[in-house]
Amino acid sequence: MNDETTPFPGSASRPGSGQGQDNIVDLVRQLTSQGSHLAEQQLQLILAEVREATDDLKAAVAGMLGAAVVGIAGLGVVLMGIAYLLGDAIENLGLATLIVGVVTLVVAAILYVSARKKMSATQLSPERSRRTLERTPGAVRGDLTPGA
Repeated sequence: MNDETTPFPGSASRPGSGQGQDNIVDLVRQLTSQGSHLAEQQLQLILAEVREATDDLKAAVAGMLGAAVVGIAGLGVVLMGIAYLLGDAIENLGLATLIVGVVTLVVAAILYVSARKKMSATQLSPERSRRTLERTPGAVRGDLTPGA
């Protein structure tokens, strides 16, 4: 009884064809399947990176909007009660209004600078995927060294 096992599933020899040809066909079929699977995974990675960068950008925009709301609310507060209270305390309503307005605008500026820093740190380009795609031709040739 001859118990031959084939190196790849589904590579049983066909009548009239050599075993080597079947193995090559199976290898090409597997390479095509794996290449397609790798491309799908790479696309999913790129989409995930873009989604992550978009979420960071949304947070930065929300921070800037928050800074604007606080700035406007602060200006409203200046124009309303606090300036009058400070004016009564120092007996100069104009100076009190100016002091409260400056403090409120400084707080709004600090919030804006913080949000702007977060926005500048956000990248919409998927860097990791770009580097992987640059290395892919070398990996196909068998060169797996970093930076190739």
